[in-house]
Amino acid sequence: MEPTRAPDTGGEALPAIEATPVPRGAAHHFALKHGDTFLVTDTFGDIRGAGDGMFRDDTRVLSRFALSLAGQPPSLLGASLSEDNVLFTSHLTNRPLPPLGGQSIPEGVIHIERARFLWQERLYERLTLSNYGDFDTNVPLSIVFAADFRDMFEVRGQSRPMRGEVAAPQIGTDSVLLRYEGLDDIVRSSVVAFSTAPLKLTTDRADFILAVRKHGNVELYIEVGPDQPTRPGRTRFRAAAARARFSMRAQRRRGARLRSSGRLFNNWIDKSRADLALLTTELSTGPYPYAGIPWFSTPFGRDAIVTALQTLWLDPALARGVLTFLSQNQAYETSQFQDSAPGKIMHETRKGEMTALGELPFRKYYGGVDTTPLFVILAGAYAARTADLAFIDQLWPSLEAAMGWIEEQSNANGRGFLDYARGAETGLANQGWKDSSDSIFHADGRTPDGPIALVEVQGYVYGALRAMADLAQRRDDLEQAAHWLARAQALRTAVEARFWMADLGFYGLAMDGRGDMCRVRASNAGHLLYVGLPSVDRAACVAEQLLSASFNNGWGIRTLAQGEARFNPMSYHNGSVWPHDTALCAAGLARYGHRQSVVRLLSETFETAVHFGMRLPELFCGFPRAPGESPIAYPVACLPQAWSSGAMFMILQACLGLRIDGWHREIHINRPSLPIGIDRIALQGLMLGDTRIDLSFQRVGERVVVVNDGGDQDSVRILNQI
Repeated sequence: MEPTRAPDTGGEALPAIEATPVPRGAAHHFALKHGDTFLVTDTFGDIRGAGDGMFRDDTRVLSRFALSLAGQPPSLLGASLSEDNVLFTSHLTNRPLPPLGGQSIPEGVIHIERARFLWQERLYERLTLSNYGDFDTNVPLSIVFAADFRDMFEVRGQSRPMRGEVAAPQIGTDSVLLRYEGLDDIVRSSVVAFSTAPLKLTTDRADFILAVRKHGNVELYIEVGPDQPTRPGRTRFRAAAARARFSMRAQRRRGARLRSSGRLFNNWIDKSRADLALLTTELSTGPYPYAGIPWFSTPFGRDAIVTALQTLWLDPALARGVLTFLSQNQAYETSQFQDSAPGKIMHETRKGEMTALGELPFRKYYGGVDTTPLFVILAGAYAARTADLAFIDQLWPSLEAAMGWIEEQSNANGRGFLDYARGAETGLANQGWKDSSDSIFHADGRTPDGPIALVEVQGYVYGALRAMADLAQRRDDLEQAAHWLARAQALRTAVEARFWMADLGFYGLAMDGRGDMCRVRASNAGHLLYVGLPSVDRAACVAEQLLSASFNNGWGIRTLAQGEARFNPMSYHNGSVWPHDTALCAAGLARYGHRQSVVRLLSETFETAVHFGMRLPELFCGFPRAPGESPIAYPVACLPQAWSSGAMFMILQACLGLRIDGWHREIHINRPSLPIGIDRIALQGLMLGDTRIDLSFQRVGERVVVVNDGGDQDSVRILNQI
């Protein structure tokens, strides 16, 4: 039942909420997301930390939200997210409570279930208080709240010379309206509303005294949204929860389904799919995976492209949505502030006040040197997977514009390599996937002068040229196909000649503006294997080092080899482990036949996921693995992160040796392997055109055999090389 007003307490005031810091236990956070709204709280369900909050369109619209009983935080019993990532539930209980017109309440008598979800820019919360005591009791409960309306970049630490105006809160009987008018003339608001009018309601606090009968319970519903709702209550809560779960179910059911013989491995599959569904937003252009929560819950170019490549074999619809959105947001003018030029593909877009005002360039920012060739690679991969040439024809002007920028930029430096240099000081200094300011350096630790040509970017350009040559040939443009194929071969020759370090048996990290090599061994070279640029002999040398202890710390592949000048296992890019980076390297290793090495990396990645609750974070520290120890978390890593969630699907595909040829309606399976400890993996509902394919991979002695499990497969050839 919903709560009723408690009996008169004789005028006794409710206790003040404790102002001193509260020990919160293990530093763990939970995230919810729907559309362009997300919420990050601690295990109690409270918003207390500096980076926590409810964010809408890159603005924090709820900066404090904390529950207390008689001025004290409750004790934590446990917290969890539902399997589908829709519902957060925290279980709490009371500490000893003072009497309020009756008996005092012993510790552990009142159970509080705190359940919440997001739906259409609104937080829905249900508090259920259950009394397990032997007498009726009055529970003093308070909710403190605030909205600082800080831009995401302010929350991340960026200072501002001026801010807009925070309006005086408007207090109603059962709700408070919080408003802020930004310097961009946009009014942003949050309404905190309650199903029952509080005993006392101020600008930042709601006090209740809830009468809970012995062995009974009461419910209190709270909503936080941009406008005043119909009064919160059970009916609204249940209806919105049903819609949220239905929407998420539809997201999770897209694409083919994977099941294995291992329970924990299945949990990893399910959690990875659920996280991708959580991060994927349905835009007008189709599904688009936002990069990660909390810092990057917005469309990024590079991250979305890599995520789409990771999952393309299972769900081509995601790649189509990514390609459509990026094509529609392709640059058409030159701006040094935005690092844009005609043909470039977007790096990042934001909706907050600071970017709207031009205080930062990220409203629509193009400072990613690798996003444009990766866009072309994804288009080629999508076409090869689906044979959807009609879509490629629609995309062709964008692809030609992208290649126009790549070729013009590569020709400008006289060396034929695609390089970067930011146009303004507000932009990113480094514009590859390792975009922190210290990630590119010479062997002695010096920072190189630009423009900088990264080794993996030349690999991406090589892959893009080959993709365009293939697509042009299929469109009967043989002259352009020959041009791009010749250019790809010339670039391959140049990379082999200029980036290979014979004495180190590895490719250099980058070339600076003077043409000097950054003689540094970094995981970037593994991406060359992914696109198939190195010769077989050189690929073997790279593979050997990537799998050695200098790179592989036992949980994955480090971004930088141990012993290099700036190596630091606690850094963002100089010795940490990024799951998506490991996945790209694994796919490259498989391309060159190192199947058992991929099995090893898949095992390490799975064991990492187990230690992180079946969720791979954006990155983690690169300390070497030791018996009995867990991987060390990176303190401010995004969790979940799209291309980390997709990493397992790319490594698993590499392990299975599976490639789909949509042009010839063929599925190629080359020397398949299964993860360690897994004897069977079923692949159900794999679509090739309008044909459904069901396969299973089964361990039989020392071999893995592929079994036709049914489906409508008469028009598809399965080519299996054991």
